[in-house]
Amino acid sequence: MTLYAAYGSNLSPAQMSARCPHSPLRGTGWLPGWRLTFGGEDHGWDGALPTVVEDEKSQVFVGLYDVSEADENALDEWEGLNLGLYRKLRIRAHTLDGDVVAWVYVLDAFEGGLPSARLLGILADAAEAGGAPDDYAAELRGRPCRSIGD
Repeated sequence: MTLYAAYGSNLSPAQMSARCPHSPLRGTGWLPGWRLTFGGEDHGWDGALPTVVEDEKSQVFVGLYDVSEADENALDEWEGLNLGLYRKLRIRAHTLDGDVVAWVYVLDAFEGGLPSARLLGILADAAEAGGAPDDYAAELRGRPCRSIGD
């Protein structure tokens, strides 16, 4: 098993259970020194895609999953690893039990562009379902988004 830090729609335990049925939630934590942002607007059909970038003044809430090898392969497909959209990066996550090393998917594209309102809603709902603090989900809902027709 390897530890995966979910920061996007995979924060939803229901979604992760469907995508990775053999990979239990281990807990939650934060990625200190990282910021949730968006990029690769030209790769998505619904605006810019979520990713994380280093930012010493920020932190990102994550769900931590013990991912089996079979589930990892399935998740790689869901996340477009084989398409070159994302790559894996091992980073340190902070939990109440101490720091752990986990991998995340990082967008392999330039930062910039706006996500759709639909995507922001999905991310905020996933954050709430995953146990994120209320202000974290509210901040997601309040982010700028692309207008219909952009």
